[in-house]
Amino acid sequence: MSVSAISACLPTTPVDWPATHPTPETLRYSLTLPAAPRTPAIARATTRTVLRAHGLADMTDPAVQVASELAASAHRFTTSPEVCFCIRYRDDALRVVLYDAHPRHTHPRLAAACDARRRSSLRLPACVVRACGGDWGFGDAREPGGGTRTWAVLPREGATAYLARVHTSV
Repeated sequence: MSVSAISACLPTTPVDWPATHPTPETLRYSLTLPAAPRTPAIARATTRTVLRAHGLADMTDPAVQVASELAASAHRFTTSPEVCFCIRYRDDALRVVLYDAHPRHTHPRLAAACDARRRSSLRLPACVVRACGGDWGFGDAREPGGGTRTWAVLPREGATAYLARVHTSV
């Protein structure tokens, strides 16, 4: 075997990769988090870090609040030792999604009671999302494992306007 054949097959090094800088459009993260009391803190820290890194620091306060509350709710409802946290930015809006393993109930009364309990646990993020002109909800997770998907969409313009209103009213 020749030396040139070996060197031609070596993997590229990070030095050879083109330099890319995080932008809002490249914000796409999915993490598996423990279903534990520390889950909201991890979601808050992750949200702060990725928003700063991707030039979206102007959305930090409402996004951190929403991510934390969705993570807390997922932690309380899941039947699994972990939850999945996804955060991405597209179409000028931040999308925060939490997946937990709590199955949707088939019995109508149980489903209604469980939905009311979940809705109650999401009152605070619902208020923040509405104040930002966004949308939120929960329903069946479409993944093979099932469970529940809870999501919130925060438009950037609404989130920055929300912050301006909060800071001027203080």
